[in-house]
Amino acid sequence: MSTLIPEYNWTDFLKAMKLNRLRELKSGEVKFNGEYLFTFVNPQTDYIRLHIENLCQTGNALSGKTLEDILKEKVEA
Repeated sequence: MSTLIPEYNWTDFLKAMKLNRLRELKSGEVKFNGEYLFTFVNPQTDYIRLHIENLCQTGNALSGKTLEDILKEKVEA
């Protein structure tokens, strides 16, 4: 982890979501019990957003499921 990128505890991150404060939150790594879960990115400019979207397309091409697919699996299980 870089000192410029904060580290967030999963529980605290969820609290921020409930408070609808995510737009104010700096981008950072989200961890649970010290294990990396994901990087939360809050782009502050259109330039950053465009580049993040491009990187996400690359990552999504490699693996992953849509939220819709995961929610369907939960209902079907």
